[in-house]
Amino acid sequence: MVTTKILHSGSGEGTPNLSLVPLNEAIATPVAAQEIFNKAREIQLPNSPLFGTDGIRGQVGDFLTAELALQVGFWAGQVLKSLSTKPGPIILGQDSRNSSDMLAIALSAGLTSAGLDVWNLGLCPTPCISYLTSVSEAIGGVMISASHNPPADNGIKFFSLDGTKLSGAIQGQIEAGIRGQSELSYLSDRTGNRWGRYHDRRDLVNDYVRALQGSLVGDKGLPPLSGLRIVLDLAWGAASELAPAVFEAMGAEVIALHDRPDGDQINVNCGSTHLRLLEAAVKESGADMGFAFDGDADRSLAVDGQGRPIDGDYILFLWGKKLREMGQLPDDTIVATVMSNLGFERAWSQLGGKLIRTSVGDQNVHAQMERSGFKLGGEQSGHIICPHYSITGDGLMTALQIAALVKESQVSLAELRDRSFQTYPQLLRNVRVSDRDRRLNWQECEAVQRAIEQAETAMGDRGRVLVRASGTEPVIRVMVEAATEDMVESWTEHLVQVVETHLAV
Repeated sequence: MVTTKILHSGSGEGTPNLSLVPLNEAIATPVAAQEIFNKAREIQLPNSPLFGTDGIRGQVGDFLTAELALQVGFWAGQVLKSLSTKPGPIILGQDSRNSSDMLAIALSAGLTSAGLDVWNLGLCPTPCISYLTSVSEAIGGVMISASHNPPADNGIKFFSLDGTKLSGAIQGQIEAGIRGQSELSYLSDRTGNRWGRYHDRRDLVNDYVRALQGSLVGDKGLPPLSGLRIVLDLAWGAASELAPAVFEAMGAEVIALHDRPDGDQINVNCGSTHLRLLEAAVKESGADMGFAFDGDADRSLAVDGQGRPIDGDYILFLWGKKLREMGQLPDDTIVATVMSNLGFERAWSQLGGKLIRTSVGDQNVHAQMERSGFKLGGEQSGHIICPHYSITGDGLMTALQIAALVKESQVSLAELRDRSFQTYPQLLRNVRVSDRDRRLNWQECEAVQRAIEQAETAMGDRGRVLVRASGTEPVIRVMVEAATEDMVESWTEHLVQVVETHLAV
């Protein structure tokens, strides 16, 4: 992917006019650094880490408040400044949740108090932040979104200047500042001699759109997706306005569902976590395929023309075959997580490929890819990373590439699915555990550990168990995969009961 820097600051001919956005002065005016430093000790914080597998996430007004967001913005600004060799802004975006405006204002107050300019893109997909951070002089990016979570939740996730998500070590430095435990001298200029400024930069989203469109090449002068009828479920979220325009510009006939920003309905019975409406719409409209995005559009799942779901495992298999044929898949290797289906792994192995598994989380997948130089990886949930086209998971990019793959192959997505692999029965259940510390320390529960050992012993090499605390939702996830559906259902039910009895109290 081309990453030529786009310069948007400084003086000289061609410099855009950065228009200032009027904000509520009581909230948006930078706060004195010493005051922020003192206030950090008044916030009630959980004992467990603030940063999970995808930034800071939780229910707004309970865990995630304006006061916390102010602290997060300030300390993130201090840490990012300390890591940068030259000055630059922070790029900020958000999804459609009702709380996103409030958090954006609080974060901006913290960031500008740290002396950083904020370039606000407004409503946009998370990968838009990642891309623009990587090609501009920004020293970091931040997205306000809880991804696939319900409307009452929200989250804050940061990107480094190269567009990748912040490492655990850097997140730890930010958290140390918030908790008043920082050993670094960030506050030497806390008298507030230099405030950052807040700018409306919604125009930059067009650069991201051009990058998406530039990843596809048409045939014989025709748009690359011409002749395809595609249903898009936008989940009332960040891509609700942008995605239909991009697909139509590529020549597709688009039928859009849940295609306006709506903070009350984002992800509610729609999008990548609820495919039923998309499946029905594809069949009823006679569409070639459909794609469902989550609230911030960093992941997508597909539906074939028969209304059958195409999850991340199928996407990795089909995209992996294409990249392999093009000579662009190093060592014929795909990186996936422990959630990926055994059917996928064994089918890819039969083709001579290798599958490397990581812990759940796109950061873990990306880290493995970076260490080993692999070029395709992702999660069953539809978070796919392909450095040939995108720095991080990008739902729109994934959907465009799969649609183009189908168009180029002249074979339906349904037939490509049938030619790929047969999944093993797999069942995933979520058990709500509201107590954050109990949820994150679930492995200390002896009863749950005994139940897992019992299930694994009984199934042997005919099945496997995965129990983990979600890093994005207040739930314990219980997954069982086995040779038969009866085995899957019985052991899942047993494990769920044990978790409910001993943890969800």
